[in-house]
Amino acid sequence: MYGMYNFKEVGVDFLDAGNKEGIHLIDVRTDAEVSRGVIDGAIHIPLHLLPLRADEVPEDKPVVIYCNSGARSAQACAFMAAKGFRNMHNLAGGIQAWARSGRPITYPS
Repeated sequence: MYGMYNFKEVGVDFLDAGNKEGIHLIDVRTDAEVSRGVIDGAIHIPLHLLPLRADEVPEDKPVVIYCNSGARSAQACAFMAAKGFRNMHNLAGGIQAWARSGRPITYPS
């Protein structure tokens, strides 16, 4: 269900292998946080750069945004929804929830 900010909260199950195809995954954490591991396939756009790089976000497919715990990514989703983007999803619990669920973390080279 879309809330008052026109984005959905989704859990880690939403990104299971079957669903991950066709989803644009964005990591809005800092460079230092990203160096500690990412969800495979994520594009890194730090939150403070999102207004400058919003044109990199597709409007024709589901977008899942995550951060460390889900707070900054909720801000990012609200920002994008306010700009008219639809099909925005916030990963509830962020990468912490992903890791706690036993799913893999990859490390950028």
